Amino acid sequence: MNLLIVLAVAAAFGLLRFMRAGLLAWAAAAWLGLYVIFRFGFSTPIPASVITLYMGIVSIATLAYVTSSEERREEVSRPLVRFMTEKRYTALLGAAVVAIPALAAANVYVQMNVPLEPAFFARTVHPASPSEITVHDAVIKLDAVANPFLPLQRSNPDEFRKHVENGRRVYYQNCVFCHGDNMTANGMFVHGLDPIPTNFTDQGTIAMLRDTFLFWRISKGGPGLPEEGAPWSTAMPAWEKMLKEEEMWDVILFLYDFTGQKPRAKEEVTP
Repeated sequence: MNLLIVLAVAAAFGLLRFMRAGLLAWAAAAWLGLYVIFRFGFSTPIPASVITLYMGIVSIATLAYVTSSEERREEVSRPLVRFMTEKRYTALLGAAVVAIPALAAANVYVQMNVPLEPAFFARTVHPASPSEITVHDAVIKLDAVANPFLPLQRSNPDEFRKHVENGRRVYYQNCVFCHGDNMTANGMFVHGLDPIPTNFTDQGTIAMLRDTFLFWRISKGGPGLPEEGAPWSTAMPAWEKMLKEEEMWDVILFLYDFTGQKPRAKEEVTP
C-alpha cells in the first residue's frame, strides 16, 4: 500500500468530519477517496478494467445508501435543489452544464487517442517458417522459391505494375480493416484486436523478412502459427481460403511497393 495516499484520504475525511459536512459532500468524498485509493494507493497498479468494476460497485452502494430513507434523500437533494434554483448560483450552474458534457467528451477523445501498443509477452515474433507448405493442393517449397512476379520489375515494368495494382485491390478489399490505410496497424477494427496487427512501415518487420515468409503468414494466418510463436491470439484468418495464390503474391508486391522497402534476399549457402 502507498501509505501517503491512504493517509491523505484519511486526512480529507477527518477534515470533512471537523467541518460537519453534509451527506452529499460525504458521498462525493467517499466515492472520490475510494477511486484515489484504487488508482494510486497500491504499489502494484490495478488494471483499469478492475478499477472500473470496483467503482461501479461503489457507485451503486453509495446511491443505495443515500436513498435508503426519506431523511437521507431529503438531505442529499436539498443542496442540489438550492444549487439549481437560487439565482446566486446561476453562473456556477451554467458552468457546470457546459463543463460536465465537455469533460465527458474530452475523456472519450483521450481514450480514443491512446497510442496502440501490442501486449508484451515473451514469444518469438517472427517464428521460423516451415520448409514447405501446401496451398490450394500445391506443395510450395518456401526455401527454394521467391515471388514469381518480382522479376517483372526489371523485365516487364508494365506487367509488374499490373500485379502491384492488383495487390492494391486485394489489400484494400481485405486487409485495410486491420492494418489500416497507411499500413501502420491503425485500421478500424484494431481496438478489438490483441495483439494488434503488424505495422508494415516499421523497418523491423517486412524489410527483415523474405517474401516467402509473408506468403506463408498470409496463406495460413493465425491458425498456422507454430508452437514457438505461442502464446498468440491473432485474429488474422487463413487467406488461402479466400484468395488465389496469385492474389497473395500480388498483395506482397504491393506491401513492399507502398512502404518503399525490399524483401530480405535469400541467403546463399557457401560450400
